[in-house]
Amino acid sequence: MSILLSTLNARYTHASLGLRYLLANMGELREQTQLLEFVTGTKTSEIVEKLLASNPRIIGLGIYIWNVEECTRVVSMLKRVAPEVTIVLGGPEVSHETNEQEIVRLADYVITGWGDISFAHLCRQILDGPQPLMKVHAGVQPPLADIALPYGLYTEEDIAHRTLYVEASRGCPFKCEFCLSSLDKTAWPFDLDAFLAQLESLHARGARLFKFVDRTFNLNIKSSLKIMQFFLDKLAAHPGDPVYAHFEVVPDHLPEALKEAIVKFPPGTLQFEIGIQSFNPEVQSLVSRKQNNDKAADNIRWLCEQSSAHLHVDLIAGLPGEDIDSFARGFDHLHSLKPHEIQFGILKRLRGTPIIRHTEDFRMVYDAHPPYTILATDRIGFADMQRLVRFARYWDMIANSGRFAHTLPHILGGSPFMRFMALSDWLYAKTDATHRIALDRLATLVSQWLQEQGMPADTVHALLDNDYAGQAHKKHIQKKASAEIKKNEGALPQRQARHLAM
Repeated sequence: MSILLSTLNARYTHASLGLRYLLANMGELREQTQLLEFVTGTKTSEIVEKLLASNPRIIGLGIYIWNVEECTRVVSMLKRVAPEVTIVLGGPEVSHETNEQEIVRLADYVITGWGDISFAHLCRQILDGPQPLMKVHAGVQPPLADIALPYGLYTEEDIAHRTLYVEASRGCPFKCEFCLSSLDKTAWPFDLDAFLAQLESLHARGARLFKFVDRTFNLNIKSSLKIMQFFLDKLAAHPGDPVYAHFEVVPDHLPEALKEAIVKFPPGTLQFEIGIQSFNPEVQSLVSRKQNNDKAADNIRWLCEQSSAHLHVDLIAGLPGEDIDSFARGFDHLHSLKPHEIQFGILKRLRGTPIIRHTEDFRMVYDAHPPYTILATDRIGFADMQRLVRFARYWDMIANSGRFAHTLPHILGGSPFMRFMALSDWLYAKTDATHRIALDRLATLVSQWLQEQGMPADTVHALLDNDYAGQAHKKHIQKKASAEIKKNEGALPQRQARHLAM
C-alpha cells in the first residue's frame, strides 16, 4: 500500500466518517490506499509500528481536538524512525491557526478545510510529481454532487459493532461564535435520493443505528420529512427489528408537519440533540446566536410530553456575559421542561471560532492545551469555574445516567441548580475525585447527603431501593454511609434504555 489513512478515534465504537470520505474519493489511487483506525490511549509505539507495517509512502492523519496531542507524539516518532514517509495532516484542529502548532511543524503537508478531493490531488503530486512547493494547502470545496459517498466503505465489523455516522447535508447557516460551523456560509444538501439509496443499502446489510452529523437536520423540513419517512417505513416493515436514528435539531423550528412525523416513532427509536446553550438573551446576542427562547421552550416541552423521542438538550457554561446566577436560572428553566438529559458542557475555544473576539473585553482565560476549556471569565472566577466542571461531571453520573430516577427529584427539590451544586461541592469534599467513583459508593454518598439534609433514613433507603432493585444494590442502602463498597461499576447499559424504563 502506497497510502495509509489513519486517525485516533475517541472510542472504538466511533467510526471515522471523514477518513471514509477520503478513501471513497481517491480515484485511481484507491486500490493502493488503506484505512487503519486507532483509539486514543493506545501506546504511541504500537500505533507507529502498525502504521509502518505496510511500508506506506504517504500517511494521512485526521487531526481533531480530542487526538491532537497523541497524534503529535505519533508524528514525532514517525519522523524519527521513518523520515522517508510523507505525513499529510487534515481535519478541523489543523485547519485554523495552523502555523502555531507543533504537529504542523513536524509534518510534511497540511490540508485545511475540505479534504474530500484535495487529499487525492496532493497524493498524486507527491507520488508522481511535480512535488508540492507549499506546506499548507487550502482544501477545495467541490459541489457535493462531485463527492463520492463513503457509506459502502463501512465494513461488516462497523455495522455490527460501531455507530454509523451519516450526513444529509454539510454546513450551517447560523453564526454561533463558539462553533466552527459559524464559518460556513450556508448549509449544502447532498442529493437526497442518492443519500437515501445509501441508507437503504446500509439497512439491507444489517445497519440499525444511524447518527446524523448534520448541524441543522430540521432546517429543510421537506428533506427532514423524507428522511424520517425512510425510517418510519423500515419500522413498519420490520416491527421486530427496529432502527434507531439520532438527529441534531434547531429548537425553535418545529412546524406541525414535523411534529406529525415525530409522534409516529415508537419509544427507543428516535433521539434528538438540541442546543439551547443559554437562555440569556444578552449572552445569545454577544455570541451571535439567534434563538426564540419561548418557542424553543415550548417545543422541548411538547417533545417531552407528546412524543417518544429521547432528548439530549445542551447548555454551555462560561459564555461571555454569563455569570453563575444567570446560568443557574437557565439551568432551572431547562430542567422544568423535563428533557431526558441535560448535557452540561463547559465552553471550549475551538481553533478558528470567532468567540476569541471577546477574550479581552470579558477577560476570558482558556487552557492552553486541548480541549482549550475556559478557565475563568470576568463573571466567573477560576475556583467557581472548577466547581462548574465538577457539577457537570457529577450531573452526568447521577442525573443523566438514569440510575437515580426516583431519588433525583428529592436531591433537586425546588432549586435544581443550587441544590445539585451543594451536593457537588459536598461530594468533592468527601471524595476528592470526579472519576472512578464506583456506583455502590456513589449511591452510599448520595444517601448520606440526603440524610444530612434532614431526610429520614427510611425514606432515603426506600428511594434508593426503588432505583436499585436487586439484592446486590440493596447492600449499600442497609449499611451505614461509612461502610463504602469499593469496586468498579463495569460496563453500563445504554442510557436510553434506562430512561425508557423510568
